Formats: sequence, structure tokens, C-alpha cells
Amino acid sequence: MSWDFFVPVCVGDLVKTGGINQYVVQDVVPPKQLPPYLSKFKAALRSQGPLCILEHFDTGYSVLQHCNSVELSVKEDTLELLVQVVSGLAASLPALLISTSVSAAERKEKLNTVKMSVYLLCKITETLESESYRQSIVTAPGKGGKKGKAGEGLLQWDSEREKVLQALVQLLQLDIRSLWSLSLVEEEFISCVTCCCYKLLENPTVGHVKSKPTRDCIIHLLGVLIKKYNHLLGASVKVIQLLQHFEQLSSVLAQAVFVWSTEYGVRAIIGEVIREIGQRSSEELSREGSGVKAFSSFLSELGALVPELMIPNISVLITHLEGESHAMRVAVCEVLGEILVRVLCGDGLDESGKADRDRFFDTLQEHLHDTHSHVRARVLQVYARIVNSKALPLCKYSEVMGLTVGRLMDKSINVVKSAIQLLAAFIAHNPYSCKLSSADLKKPLEKETAKLREMKEKLEEKAPVAVIKASELWAAMEPELLVTVKTELEPTSETEREQEEEEEKEEEDDRATAVKIAQYLRVNKYRNAVRLCIRAHSCFPESEMFAALSTLSPETLMNTLALLFKGSDEDTSELSQNLPPTPQKEGEKEEAEDGELKKQEMLVQYLRDTETFALQVERAISVINTMLYLKTTSVVQEAVQFCVTVCEFSVANSVSGVRKMLPLVWSTDAAIKDAVVQAYRRLYLNPQGDTTRTKAQTLVDSLSELMVDASLGTIQCLEEIVQEFFGNGSNLQSTVVQVLWERFTGKRETSGLNRRAAVLLLGMAARAEREVVLSNLDTLCSVALGEKVTEDFLLARDTVFTICSITDHVRQSKGAPFRLPQDHQLFTCLTQAIAEGVVMEDPYWQSFMEQAVRLIYFLAESPDQLCSRLLQRSARLLQDQIAEGGEINKDAGQIQDGSQDSNEQVNCVCLAQLLALCGCVAFWQVSHLERSVSAELRRRRGETEEREEKEKGPSSKAKQAANESAIEEDLGLIGASAEDTEAELIRKICETELLAEENLLCPFLPLLVRVCSSPGRYPHPQLTTAACLALSQYMMISPSVCEENIRLMFTVLERSALPIVRANAIIALGDLTVRFPNILEPWTQNLYARLSDEVPSVRQTAVTVLTQLVLKDVLKVKGQVSEVAVLLIDPEPHIASLALNFFNELATKDNAIYNLLPDIISRLSDPERGMSSEDFNTIMKQLFSYITKERQTESLVEKLCQRFRTAKTERQWCDLAMSLSLLSMCERGFKRLQECWECYSDKLTEPGVYQPLLSITAKLRRGAKPQFKAQVDEFEKRLTAVHTRGLENVESPEMDEENQKEGGSSEKTVMRTPLPTRGRPRTKRGQSKPSVSSRGDDSFVTPQKSRKSKKPVITFSSDEEEDEEDAVMAESETPKVTTPIARTSRRARLRN
Repeated sequence: MSWDFFVPVCVGDLVKTGGINQYVVQDVVPPKQLPPYLSKFKAALRSQGPLCILEHFDTGYSVLQHCNSVELSVKEDTLELLVQVVSGLAASLPALLISTSVSAAERKEKLNTVKMSVYLLCKITETLESESYRQSIVTAPGKGGKKGKAGEGLLQWDSEREKVLQALVQLLQLDIRSLWSLSLVEEEFISCVTCCCYKLLENPTVGHVKSKPTRDCIIHLLGVLIKKYNHLLGASVKVIQLLQHFEQLSSVLAQAVFVWSTEYGVRAIIGEVIREIGQRSSEELSREGSGVKAFSSFLSELGALVPELMIPNISVLITHLEGESHAMRVAVCEVLGEILVRVLCGDGLDESGKADRDRFFDTLQEHLHDTHSHVRARVLQVYARIVNSKALPLCKYSEVMGLTVGRLMDKSINVVKSAIQLLAAFIAHNPYSCKLSSADLKKPLEKETAKLREMKEKLEEKAPVAVIKASELWAAMEPELLVTVKTELEPTSETEREQEEEEEKEEEDDRATAVKIAQYLRVNKYRNAVRLCIRAHSCFPESEMFAALSTLSPETLMNTLALLFKGSDEDTSELSQNLPPTPQKEGEKEEAEDGELKKQEMLVQYLRDTETFALQVERAISVINTMLYLKTTSVVQEAVQFCVTVCEFSVANSVSGVRKMLPLVWSTDAAIKDAVVQAYRRLYLNPQGDTTRTKAQTLVDSLSELMVDASLGTIQCLEEIVQEFFGNGSNLQSTVVQVLWERFTGKRETSGLNRRAAVLLLGMAARAEREVVLSNLDTLCSVALGEKVTEDFLLARDTVFTICSITDHVRQSKGAPFRLPQDHQLFTCLTQAIAEGVVMEDPYWQSFMEQAVRLIYFLAESPDQLCSRLLQRSARLLQDQIAEGGEINKDAGQIQDGSQDSNEQVNCVCLAQLLALCGCVAFWQVSHLERSVSAELRRRRGETEEREEKEKGPSSKAKQAANESAIEEDLGLIGASAEDTEAELIRKICETELLAEENLLCPFLPLLVRVCSSPGRYPHPQLTTAACLALSQYMMISPSVCEENIRLMFTVLERSALPIVRANAIIALGDLTVRFPNILEPWTQNLYARLSDEVPSVRQTAVTVLTQLVLKDVLKVKGQVSEVAVLLIDPEPHIASLALNFFNELATKDNAIYNLLPDIISRLSDPERGMSSEDFNTIMKQLFSYITKERQTESLVEKLCQRFRTAKTERQWCDLAMSLSLLSMCERGFKRLQECWECYSDKLTEPGVYQPLLSITAKLRRGAKPQFKAQVDEFEKRLTAVHTRGLENVESPEMDEENQKEGGSSEKTVMRTPLPTRGRPRTKRGQSKPSVSSRGDDSFVTPQKSRKSKKPVITFSSDEEEDEEDAVMAESETPKVTTPIARTSRRARLRN
């Protein structure tokens, strides 16, 4: 073979004349003649094998050249032949490559065969891939979702593509480099294969699951090329390019790099790719199309696959943490997280690993405060993964926990959700305790801390602060000791020697002497030690310790002293056993005590960390509990899940969150409701136990615990969940009911609270299945309402509440009413218990009585007769008690004053209870008429009409319909006439019969009026409270009763000294406003006045009632709403939150707050109110936050500017200016501000006016267009000029022109604000409010038409007056109806 095949750069290069011995295509076959040539190609393949490509290359090239015009079958045949050629080469080449006796010609022949077949196969594959992609775009699904018909044959391209790749992998896995001279494979051959691979990777579907075989083949083919054919640098550059242009390839390329670095061992590819990404600048990444999303996703996925290989290159990536791209910051943080979870974790890290770990954690902590919310959220998620993997060091728990709690206040919803998830992970995987309660940890911590303190004190007493070795001490004292030895060995006079001998005493033995010498040395008494050592040799000549002193010299003496002080190094020698204890030996003995001390310190530190962690969890609970009612569904769901988690770990106050989320079962959001139901099911309705009985007892125990001290609202919410449990047919249902009955009846010993919880749970079960209670009414009556009812009115009340669950009112039944006869045992027990309780002093009787009367009206036939007899019996019992008390006093003669007071007190309590019973009966009587009787009348009328329709024939029915339907439909009167008649009947009964003389309710009304109007004669608090409440319930009966007593009720509201009475009066008057709006409308300002009450509970009640009345459009919203605005700064947080909720709801009504703002500003800025400027600014800031429309802002600017003309004081000017600055000013608003210059220009000399207006210009300048910015600058200059020099000294060009036109006069007429005049006193909170606290007993003012009318004086009776007048306002004082409120008639409602 005389020619060589060179892989061309372009397809057309092969037909051009090449170099010496270069192959050139001789014959390009036309498209129509290709089939016979392909047949020859196929025959040659069968006969010659892969070498046939040498002769038939031109045929394959012709198919490639005419690829756009040849038929699809031709291309498919060509592809199949080429795959067979390459596969044949892969099968035949191994023998040739192994052989050592291969001629150059044969090697050249094989090389040309490989290059020709691979070139044609890759190029035709690229062409078919392009056609397949174009075809997929053409046949993409349309709007209807139906796919177009793909070209025939291309449907199998996915499988054919896989065969091509497999053939190439098989060939290139062989060591075919030996076919080239010097094993240098030309770059063009490698590029031919890699370009085909990268072309296939560009397909958008390559990342799909169905494309996994193709994807894997491409990755492995490129891996072979990188490892064997030096494609490393090319692959790294191509990965970057693909990421930049094809975002969907991030996960595919991450998987590819992972395979190349692990299976093919090319780890350098990771460094090359990361270095390329790391060198991208922030400016480059910020440009559109930079592929930053793909880069970040690629890094995140690669970090998850090979975190250990990312560590050497992490320094290149960390530079992106300072860049502007938040996506890159997220990616780097996620890589750090993977490294910390899977590499730098555990206790086996060396010092370098620990340093890297701590540095990475510090980096993550810094980005918990990143400027971008997405980064903060993802870092929190990274921490959650770290905590779930238990890779967070213990020393970091407290710090990260504190930062996470801080993120709960983040503005971003995603950050808050991630923070809640991380906190839940902290609790679920905490290393401290399964029960986290700071209260439970406090005592153990104090105990162990005290024990540690005692251990430290004992050690301080026993040993010195530092233990120094004996050898170190000897080295320190040796020089000085040697001087002393030499001095002592010098000859001394006989007199001194005698004195020394007299001082010395004979020692007991040699060991005691040695100990004493050592002690002398320790306390630096060197002379005494030396002298004693010298004398010891003469005293104990046989002792081994002093044997060396037989020849007395400084050296022998020093050696002996050293031996005595340091001891021998050989423990086994007898000498060392006889030596005294040394400091070194004492230190060894103390090591055990040090170990115990360290253990105790570790225990105390553990308890401290646990307590700190528990306190942080409790702090998080308090914050997350407030999120349960946010508007964002996902945050609420996370908060609910967190509450469940903390409850499962018995964290202190965790039940508070569980109870707080209970009302969410009424949420209109199905996702939130389902989350709460699932949470309660998980906590309470899925008990653990071996048997059904154990599970039932556990379930009842947990529910009972939840109901202890629960409010009525909590119980009603819990009903919804428990009712679902009993209604879904659970296997535990019958066993749970049995356990509840056992607890209620006392068969199993239990507390009173658990008995009450059991009976309430039975009532919840009865909502799903009425027979649970109905079949056991006798048991309920005998146990809770029988002879011992007076011993426990709470149990009786809850029992009555349970029985109510079987009534039609609770179950909302539409059929015939379910009622029991009057002589039923239940009503006998109830009436007896109520009557006997009237003359008793039981604080829980009234709540029982209210529920019992309610049950009587719900369940008894003719309940009015039953209650009439009940009232009669109760009054008689009270009279008998009073009579008995009078007879006793009469027979006993003179009795002490204290006993008389006691008797009167008892009578007041009993009378109060009787009046409460009267009011309750009156209220439920009205309710019974308007609900039960009216509903029954409608039901009977409906049955009558149905029966009549059935009796009439079809012909008469058709005629009647034809005659009446047209008229009645036009008038909207179908059914309305009958309903109006029924409603009129009910009103007539209320007006004439309920308070007729023969009715037992009538005699109590004068008594109620007398008690309420004579607080001096009836000062008992309970009596006053009951009488006022009962009177308000009587006033619900009819308009006439309401009109007769409305003045008295408002007198009580204003003048009563009892906060509970005032609060009850507000609630009652709110109900009356709904029932009789025309009567109550003139008294509206008196209701608003209670918003300024000095008692927080009264203010809270007032704002709650007024919120309901205003939002339900019962009361017209007027300027008095300013009193609600004042509550925004109330010292009580709960009241402030209610006021905020009021304005939040009011803002949903069109323009409501916008219309009220000018009046609110005028009232609050009134100098006589005395409100501080800080409080005014706080209120206005909140109110102006509701003004969002540009047109409203523009209008308010004009209105506020106009009010400068009527403002009288500097303070009012300042408040108006501050209000203007709080508006979100727009260009139109600024224009209106300029137009109103004359309104406020003469006030600009005041700093309080100038500074707020100046701040407006600063806000407008931000982001303003150049032209508008120039206008703002000019306006600011004008403001500053007038402020500094005064309006008279500043002339504007516009005014100069006007003055010249008018006559040349340069003087301007400046509008002067009139001086403030003293006006009449106005209402202000806590100061000049005309109430009982400021005016005394003679100042109750009633609403009047005219302000000039005479204000009458109303006085209450005092204790000294016997003949007193009623403290009720005169008829002339009653406000007249000026703006009647029309009630919607039933007919109008039906028409609508």
C-alpha cells in the first residue's frame, strides 16, 4: 500500500489533491446510484472482512457527502455496515497487536482501515444525530398534547446510537497506539471521535432516564480517550464550554468527571476543571450567558460525588465566596458541607484535618448572614444535612443554634423555613438528652457544680498549686546548700560546739532522722539539715543511709543529702524502701484524684451545655409559636412540624405550641388543616402499646393531659380532631369508649380532672355516634347529676356539655326535632341541682347553671314551662332561706355585728345567683323563639305545602303555577309572605308575652333595675355584676325594654367602679347594637370612650367588641377610630396587637383608612390630647403603611397641606409635616406638594416642619431621573432658603413675575396662621377624659344634639341615704336618633 489516510479537518478536503502518498477520494457516487455500490460494499465485507473499507471508502464518503439528499434507508444501511467494520476491527486487532512479527505494510494497512472506518462512522453518526434532533423539534407535542408522527426509521435511532458507541469503545479500549509510528496518535483522529461524543452530549434528552445507556457509553468512551489518548486538557476545556452553553448538562458532566477520576484514575481532570471555574472573575460570571447556574450546579453535584478530591482544589473555589454571584456562593457552601459531612468528620482527624474543619465551619457561619436570601437558606440546609449526619462538633452546637434562632426573624420566607427545619434537626439529633427541659436540668446542674466545688477545695487544701519534681527542687537548692555545707565543715570554737550540742536532741531512729532532714531541706533550713546529717552518722553508724559519711567531706555530705531528698531511682532496692516519701511520689498519689476531678468537670460541662441547648430550644419555641398564624402556608406547615418534634422530645413549654396550633383545624387552607390534623394524629391518636387495651389507655391519657386547664375554644377545636378519629371506624374506638366510661364512673381510680376530661371526650365521640351518650343518659345523670351534684359542679357542667352534643342544635339536624319529655330524669336532676345551688355559695355553680339552662332549651319539650317552674322554685328557696335567717336572728336577740354582716353577705351572693338565673332564662327564651320555634314553624309549613301539592292534581298545579308564578317572581315574594308572618309572630311574642304580668320573668325586671341603679345600696360586687349582666339579657327581649333601660346601661358603663361590670357592659351593648342598631347608634361615642379606660382588661374588651362591630358593618367607621389608633402604642402588648389586627382588617375594605386619615391626624395632633411626638410618629407610621395607591398619596398630600392653614400651634404644624414625610411620595405627589407651597411656606422657619420636608427630597432623589432630580434639588434649595432667611426675604421668580404684572410691587402678601385660641376641653386618653376618674360623681354626660344644651348632673346613691333617687339619666338627656340604620327585612334578603 503506497498511500496514507489522513483524517481531514473538513469533509470536502478528501476530494482535493493531497500531498505525497495522501489518500484522495476518486469517485463520488451520485445519490441515485448508491444502493448497488452499498450492495458491493456489503458483499466485500462478508468476503474480505474489515479491510474492505480500503476499497469501498468512496461509497461511504459519497453517502456522507449526499447525506441531506439520500434516502433514510441508505444512511441506515451505511451506518450498519460501518458498525460491522469497526466491530470486526475490534475483534481482529488484538492478535495483530500482540504479534511481534508484523510487517510495516500490514501495520500501515490496519492503521488506514482503523482511521477510515472510525472517521466515516463518527461523521455519519453526527449527521444522523442532527437530523434526529431537527425531527424531534418538528414533531414536538402541540397544545393538544398529541405527538406528531416521527420519520420512519428515526424512531430506532436511540438504540442504533448506543450500538455505534459500544463499537467505538471496544475498538479504542485496545492499545491501537502501536499502529502509529512512535505510538503518537494524531490529534485529528482523537478530535474526530471526541467531536462525535460532544455532539451527542448536546442532545437535550441526554440527561433523561431513558438515555442512561447512551450517556454511560459516551462517558466511558471519553474516559478511554482521556486516559490512553492524552485528551485530558481538551476534555477539561470542553467541559467548561458545554457548561457555559448547555445548562442542562451540569449533572451529566459531573457524573462524567466522577467516572473519569475514579474508574479511570484521572484525578487531574478535577483540578483542571475547578481551576478553570475558579479563574472566572465576578464580572465575567455576572454577564448573561456566562453559565453561572450550570457552574454552580456542576460544583454542587461534583462535591456530592467526590468530596475528598475537592479538598486539594477548594482554595481556588473559596475566592468565589467574595464574588457577586450568589449561585457560586451557594455552590461553594454546598461543597464545603459535603466535605464536612463525608471527609472531615469523626474523632480520627489529625491536627491539619481539624484545622481545615474548623476553618470551613467558620466560613459557613459567616454566610448565615449573607446578603442574598438564597445563600442564607441554602447554608441553613447545609447545616441541616451536617446535623442529620451527626458531623457537627459538640463545641459548635451552641453557637450555630444561636445563629439559627436569629434567622427565624429573617425577612425571607425560605430562610425562615430552612431555619425551622434546622432547629427540628438539632432537636431530633441532639447529643445531650432525649428530654430537653431546662427546669429539670437545673437541680442536677446545681448539685454537680457544688460537688465539683467541694472537690476543688479539698485538692487545694491537700496539695500545692503546682507539683515540682524533687530533682528540680534539688537542682535549684544545690548551689546555696553547698555553700552552707562548706561553712559547717569549717572548724568552730568549743563554745559554739557546746551550744549546738545542747540544742540538739537525740533522735528516735535513722528513718525519723532522715525524714526530718528532708523536711528541713524543703523549708530551706539548710544549716539545720546539714548539722543533723553530720550528727546522724555518729548516732547511727550502722545505718546504710548515713554510711557514706564515714569520710566527712563536702562531696560525701552533699551526696548523702541528695539521696535523702530525692530518693533512689531503683524502687526495688531496700534503701529506697527505707527512704522518706518524696514530692514525686506524693504527686503520683494525687493523679487518681486529678482524674476524678476531670471527670467531674466534664460532667458539669455536659450539664451546662445541655441546659444552654434546652434554653435555646425554648427560646426558639416562643418565636416559632408566633409563626403559626402567618399567611404563608409553607411556613405554617414547618412550624406545625417543629411543634410536633419538640413535643416528642418533652421540651419545656412544647405543649403551648401544640395547643396554639389547634385552632388551625378551622383554617380555610386545606394544607394547613391537614398538617394540624396529621400532627395531632401523630402525637395523640397513634398510641404505642402491646395490646389494644394498653393503646386505648395511652390514647386517653394523652388526650386527657391536653384537656387539663384547656379553654372552651381549645376544647371546641379538639372536638374536630377527636370526632374524625371516632368517625373513621378505628379498631381502637370501642375500647377507648369503654376506658372513658370506666374513668367517668370511677371504676378505675382517677383524679377529678381526668374524670372531667373523660366525660368531655365522650361528648366528642357522641358527635360522630349519638348512641355513645344517648344510650347512657341514665349513667350520666346518676353519676354526675345525682345526689352528689352539689359536691362537684365542674363535673356536672362538663357532663351537661357532653349531653348537649346529642341535641339538634349541635348536630344541625334537618328532620323532626329531637326532644325529651319534661318528666325525663335528666331534667328532674338539672332543675333540682340548679334550684339547690341558688342558695349555696359555690363559685362553679353559675357556669353549670348556664350550660344546664342551655341544655333544657335545646332538649326539653316546652322548656319555657320547665324554666318557669325552676324560677319559681329557686325564688321560693331563697325566700325560705331569708326567712329562716330572720327567725334565727329574732330568737337569738342581739347578735354581734360580724354575724349580721356575714348573713347579709350570704343573701347577696344567693340573690346574685338568682338574678343570673333570670337573665340566663330570658336570653335562652329569646334564642329558643327565634331559632327553634321559628325553624319548627318553617319546617311544618314546608311539610304542609308538600302535602297540599301531592293532594292537588297535576292540572290544577299547572294552572296555579301559571297564574301565580309570574306575579310572585316579578315581586320576589315567593315564600316571603309566610316567613314575614312567622317573624312578626315571634317579635310580637317577645314584645307582649315574655314580660307580661303572668310570666315569671316579669317580676324580676324592677329588681334588676333597682340593683343596677342603686350601687350605693347594693355594693356587693357579685350582686352588681350579676344584675347588670341579667339586665342586658332582658334588654335583648324587645326594643321597648331596650329603650327604657339603655340610659341606665350606659350609666353603668361609665360610672361603675368594677372593671368586670364595665367589660360585661361593653359586650352586652355590642350585642344590643347588632340586635337594635337604631336605638344604639346615638350612643356610639360612649362605646369608643371605653377604649381610654384605665384598666387593661376593659380596653381589651372594648377594642375586641368594636373590631367586630366595625368589620361587620354594624357601626359606621367615623373619626372616633382615632381612639383605636391610640391603642397601637398601648403598654399592654396584647391590646396593641388587637388594635393592629383591627387596622389590618380595616385596610381590606376599599379606601377605609384613606378616608379616615385626615380626621385621625387632626384628633391625635390636638394639643389638648397631650400625645408625645414619638407616639404620634409611631401611630402614623403604621397607618400610612396601608396607603399604597399613587392616587391616594397624591390626594392625601393636598389634604394635609390644606390643613396647615387651619392648624393653630407649632406642634400641629410639626405633626402635619411628619405625616407628609411618612407617605411613600411619588412624582405626582411631589408635584402636588409644590403646588401647595403657599400652605406651609410660612411655617418653614420651624425645624420640626423643615426637617421632615427635607427628608422627602432625600427619598425622592434616590433612583430619580435626571430631569426630576433637578426639580427636587431646586425645591430643596427653596426650602433651605426660606428656612434660613425667612419667607419675607426670599422671592421666587414666579412671584416676581406675578407682582410685576399686578403693578410692579415687590412685596408679597404672606398668609399668617392665626394664633392658637383656647378651645373647649376635648377627650384625651388618661388626662381630660370626662369620666368617673376625673369628674367625680356628678359628671356623667349623655350624648346631645347641641353642644350648648345644659349638662345635667347625675348622682349615685350613697350608703348614708335611705330615700334615694334612681341614678338614671332623665328623658331629656337621651340622645335622639339622627341617622337611623335600616335593618334588612326578610323580604329584601329573600329577594337578594
